[in-house]
Amino acid sequence: MATNNLVLKTADICDIRDIEEARATIKPYIRETPLIQSMFLSRNVAKGNVYLKLENMQLTGSFKFRGANNKINHLTEEQRQRGIVTASAGNHAQGVALTAKLLGIDATVVMPEEAPIAKQEATAGYGANVVLHGATFNDARLYMEQLAEEKGMTIVHPYDDREVMAGQGTIGLEILDEIWNVDTAIIPVGGGGLISGVATALKSFNPSIHIIGVQSENVHGMAASIDAGKITSHHDDFTLADGTDVAIPGDLTYPVVQNLVDEFILVTEDEIAMAMTDLMQRTKIVTEGAGALPTAALLSGKIDPKWLEDKNIVAMVSGGNVDLTRVSGIIEHLFKPADTSKGVVG
Repeated sequence: MATNNLVLKTADICDIRDIEEARATIKPYIRETPLIQSMFLSRNVAKGNVYLKLENMQLTGSFKFRGANNKINHLTEEQRQRGIVTASAGNHAQGVALTAKLLGIDATVVMPEEAPIAKQEATAGYGANVVLHGATFNDARLYMEQLAEEKGMTIVHPYDDREVMAGQGTIGLEILDEIWNVDTAIIPVGGGGLISGVATALKSFNPSIHIIGVQSENVHGMAASIDAGKITSHHDDFTLADGTDVAIPGDLTYPVVQNLVDEFILVTEDEIAMAMTDLMQRTKIVTEGAGALPTAALLSGKIDPKWLEDKNIVAMVSGGNVDLTRVSGIIEHLFKPADTSKGVVG
């Protein structure tokens, strides 16, 4: 899938210089998150060295703070004075809201009506004006564009933006600081901002690093677009990975993913749920559905062993903003009384 033609495909979108600049820009604001080895995933699943990049421990509980912070720090004074607007299912919303609060900028965030309550409350808690609109992220995105036109606000796009991609790419630099000889990176995908930035950083250092994108079987607009050879839509049903519930990928992220991502793995809702519980029970990591996608791909057995055995593997835990009611529902679904003797799978 990937051609590794980095300069040709990404020079006008996001390159390693943008990512290095982003690192300097956001350094005063963000946490450099831990990279820890999972002994269970290493020995029992991958037969290689599996490291988890814990962006669930980032400020606001998600990697999204990086991209939002970098984008907003690049705005002109005039743009800041007019205010900013974004659309998000929750994590980008919180990143925008916190950055706007730190920089003294008015922010409006459009969220789908079914966005998790915890994410709505956290976004409002940072001081943003939260507007609920539509059933899906795409509905919220269209309303964001309408508000921007009507009120003159600047859009801070959740993924389809050069500075946003560069901010997310700083994760790749942090990974390389600790493990320079990464063989495989497994990354959740929604609109493509995270995987575009991280893949650019990693493959700028070593084009042979194998990049795997993971999406839900229920919503995988990016994977469907890559298969079709053009941007298309895919949204069949609800997904626990609400942070990646994006039916149509970005115009900017799509060519980067097409060029740099080597393959996609699709996982079921039960596989996502099992990964969430496994991360909680075995590694004491609380993650949302999107953050569990790479672990779900590992546990599913769908990744070719040649990319895992005796390899250095980094699996992203992209966020930890999950409603406790959702966690309890997952546990009840997976471990009904008749099944408790089976213990945790994975």
